Amino acid sequence: MSETTRPRVGMWLSLVAILAIVISMVVVFSSGFGKDPSMIASPLIGKPAPEDSLAFLEQGGALSLADLRGNVVVVNFWASWCFPCRQEHPVLEAAAAAYADQPVRFVGVVYQDEPRRAIAFLDQFGRAEKTAYVVDPESRVAIDFGVFGVPETFFLSPDGTIMAKKTGPLSPFEISSTIDTLLAGGTPGDLNAGQTQKQAGG
Repeated sequence: MSETTRPRVGMWLSLVAILAIVISMVVVFSSGFGKDPSMIASPLIGKPAPEDSLAFLEQGGALSLADLRGNVVVVNFWASWCFPCRQEHPVLEAAAAAYADQPVRFVGVVYQDEPRRAIAFLDQFGRAEKTAYVVDPESRVAIDFGVFGVPETFFLSPDGTIMAKKTGPLSPFEISSTIDTLLAGGTPGDLNAGQTQKQAGG
C-alpha cells in the first residue's frame, strides 16, 4: 500500500465507524423514544387476572372480576391517603363517563385504607360513573396482582387476561389509548412508570 492510499483507507474506516454509530443511535431512539427508562413490565402480563370476590365499599354483596367477562376491565388500586391518587381520580372519572356506553368496566379497589376514609374521599372528590368501588381488607387481591404502592392500574382484556399495567397516575391519553387498543382486539404497549405511595404518610 502506497503512502498516498493509507490516509484514504483511514478516512473510509472513520466514515464507516461514524456511520455505524449513527445507525446504532437511530435504532436505539426509534425503539425507546418516548418511553421511561425506569419502566418495568409486570410479570403478570398475559396471565389470567385473580378472581377473588371483593366486598362492595358502600353496599352489600361482592364482586368477582370473573363477573365482568366480556368487558375491558380497568382495575385501579387506590387509597384516601395516596396523594398521587388525588391527581389521577378526575382522569378515571372522565374515562368512566366517556366509556359508559361501551363494554368497559372500572373497578376501584381500596388498598390498605379504612372504608370510612375511602368513602369520605369519594364524597369530596366524586364517584366515577359505573365504577364498582370494592374493598380488599387483607390485601390478598393486591398481593395476587403484585401491588406494592398506589395508584397502580391493571387493564384486562374481555377474557380476563391482564394486558397492561400502569404504576403511578394515569394520564388521559394513556387510559384512552390503552382502552381503545383493547376494544380493537390489540395488545397495548408498556406504560411508563410513575410516582406511587406505599403507605399513609409515606
